[in-house]
Amino acid sequence: MGVKVDHLTKHADEIGDRTAVIDDKPGHPIREFDYVAFNARVNALANGFLSLGASEGSHIAWWGNNSVEALTTIHAIRKSGGVSIPIPYRSTSEEALYLLSIADVEILVIEARYVPVVEQVLGRLPNLKHVVSYGKIETGGVSKPVEEILGSSSTPVSEGNFIGTQNMIFTSGTTGKPKGAVRKVGGEANQYGPLLELLGWDEMESLVFLTTGPLYHSGPSGFALRSQLVGATVVTQYAFDPEDWLRLVSTHRVSATFSAPTPIRRVTSLPDEVKAKYDVSSLSSLIANAAPWTMKLKRAYLRDFREDSLWEVYGSTELSVCTVLAPEDQLRKPGSCGVPAPGVEIQLVDESGQVISEPGAAGELYARSNALFETYYKSHDKYLEDHRDGYQTVGDIAYIDEEGYYFICDRKKDMIISGGVNVYPAEVENVLDEHPLVHEVAVIGIPDEEWGESVCAMVVIRNECSVEDIKLFARSHLSGPKVPKQVFFVDELPKTGSGKVLKRELRELIQAKK
Repeated sequence: MGVKVDHLTKHADEIGDRTAVIDDKPGHPIREFDYVAFNARVNALANGFLSLGASEGSHIAWWGNNSVEALTTIHAIRKSGGVSIPIPYRSTSEEALYLLSIADVEILVIEARYVPVVEQVLGRLPNLKHVVSYGKIETGGVSKPVEEILGSSSTPVSEGNFIGTQNMIFTSGTTGKPKGAVRKVGGEANQYGPLLELLGWDEMESLVFLTTGPLYHSGPSGFALRSQLVGATVVTQYAFDPEDWLRLVSTHRVSATFSAPTPIRRVTSLPDEVKAKYDVSSLSSLIANAAPWTMKLKRAYLRDFREDSLWEVYGSTELSVCTVLAPEDQLRKPGSCGVPAPGVEIQLVDESGQVISEPGAAGELYARSNALFETYYKSHDKYLEDHRDGYQTVGDIAYIDEEGYYFICDRKKDMIISGGVNVYPAEVENVLDEHPLVHEVAVIGIPDEEWGESVCAMVVIRNECSVEDIKLFARSHLSGPKVPKQVFFVDELPKTGSGKVLKRELRELIQAKK
């Protein structure tokens, strides 16, 4: 056990009058907090957790939209020594029951609008001792208003005493049940100092970060919290709306954000006359991640925003950031996710367990760094299955080119084997995305008596288009086994809150069509 100064306390002492958080929700007054005021809010809630009996390792969950309250709760859990566990705010009662149960949550901090969802299952959560709510209370009796537990705004006795403070973020569950990935808070500091410097985020006086996407996901929350490591301002967008996003960038001179492809696809698809109303010249770094960005989307972004602003990282909840692709390489290296991030070592491993060194040969990607997660909660066997001499994998297949740039083929579980040929859905998706009438596309493998599996494309179109048009376009760019044998038009693709396509739901949809 070693004592250290918490970075929020340090900021309150040294740059206290700098704005820490701007909560700008349409239809509501803008709320701004400098680092002194924000740190005081965090301390009061952390002391409140201690008064409820929280101690080192207590499992404390939070559930709510992006807001100053959500950020306050995340920091307060850390300062109290607890394990921070975000719950996706769109969760149903049964989903919440699963997440809160498997994580053994003891204290839940929840936005009042979601209390009716969780109250349906409270009787089945014996470990949950306290439910604390904020916002307008619609129902009574099942939760305590947060004001009732707030303690002193002075530094909590727990602050800095727990070097092993952890968070537990659930994986997106795109292929099955979500798993709780556990990692140390601050275990990434050594890695992220050089990364933030690479991104130009070390200039804290001018860094204003906008939360594009829900904070319960590891990407938006991770980069929001990392920006606060250097004393930046965080602007919270309560719920994503493309024009409101432009308004926030313009109004608050936002300089940095992190985004999945879906939000930016919606922004760039706005009419030109709408986009012209907002000044976005302040946005100097947008980090693309959460799901692969197609070249079509990158070109659309670069038409609307600064050419030197687009960065891309490859990573995951478990592995954190593994690679970085700089702005000057976005068009020069189409399809690449970049080179290893500072402090990260990568190995590509073939099916026989041998490390691959030659360019162009695909293998499963394993990473090693200070930022790796420690285990899956209650599923350490799964962690060990994916572990190899200090390196960890999430099952992604990749190759490297002659210059040392990495290219992600696809998830191992999503690879389609058609007639003995390996087909990576991402390759087919990137091709079909270039069709002028295609808005969005996802590709999956479906059982086929003749070929074992065949390629199936689920397509969201902009205007009238035929199945044969899609197949003809695919044939002009892809070899036979990669051409979709079936094409279905859908109104939208099912996604997680972080923007990843839920391919298991697509498979269920195909099964229902049979």
